[in-house]
Amino acid sequence: MNNNLYATCLILIIAPLFFGCGAPVTGENKNASASSISLHIGDEKYFIIDTKESVVAWKGSSVPGNHEGYAYISKGELMIENGQLMGGTVEIEMNKIEGHDHSRDNGLINHLKGPDFFDVKKFPFSTIAISSVASINVEDKEITGNLTIKGITHPVTFPVKMEMKDGIVKASGKLVIDRTLWDVRYKSGKFFDNLKDQAIADSIEFNIKVVAKK
Repeated sequence: MNNNLYATCLILIIAPLFFGCGAPVTGENKNASASSISLHIGDEKYFIIDTKESVVAWKGSSVPGNHEGYAYISKGELMIENGQLMGGTVEIEMNKIEGHDHSRDNGLINHLKGPDFFDVKKFPFSTIAISSVASINVEDKEITGNLTIKGITHPVTFPVKMEMKDGIVKASGKLVIDRTLWDVRYKSGKFFDNLKDQAIADSIEFNIKVVAKK
């Protein structure tokens, strides 16, 4: 299999990926075979994420160049009080990760789903949970949350731009992580010597678009 194509896979770990609420479980592995999110349907403070309009676009790189693809939110909500983001939860189903051409069932993607990478049978969901929100101005926020991939949780902080109008919340942000913190070490120069042009960058970029409605 073309080693360069593996870069397209590694970014999907965010897949877990935008907002959530919950305590960190840093460094701990858990077998999460079912959804861990329960939505607050009917609660006026919560806006339910429209999964058809929300998407996570990922970007990774190896020596030859960049590779891109998509991951999709399976379930989520944002908690809004007095027009301000206070919390929420987002979950991504790892079985639905895609390459740049929207392919889900091929040798590369199936390998990504296996034990060598994200072991989706054992860890079918990735999540992120908001722990705090700092307001820079009306639209710009800085979110801190707990990102869980493969049952491993670490805190992350990233900028988000928000807009709330006519009962619809739109948010977009960019999150960059070091994949090795979530035990995704394949062809990382930190753990393998003499990779040369087979090395894959540890940094993964996620561009996140979320639309949530009453």
